[in-house]
Amino acid sequence: MLREWLFYIDDMIMFSEKVLSYTENLVQIEFKANSLIYDATLRNLELIGEAATHIPLEIRTTYSHIAWRQIIALRNRLIHAYLGLDND
Repeated sequence: MLREWLFYIDDMIMFSEKVLSYTENLVQIEFKANSLIYDATLRNLELIGEAATHIPLEIRTTYSHIAWRQIIALRNRLIHAYLGLDND
């Protein structure tokens, strides 16, 4: 049974809220220095991108003002080039 695409939108919102809560009031140097926050943030960014891949193309086209390709590309970059990430 396929999962309803609206649930993936809910997931994207939840993962986004986690990223915001983890990084609230942090400056970049603090973010990079805290490996737990750094790792948790990257993981949730990956999950946002993964959820985006499950949004039907018709919906992504209808809401073309959302940067779907960039969201998914970020997920791919984080997963496949993790050793080559530029923290800036």
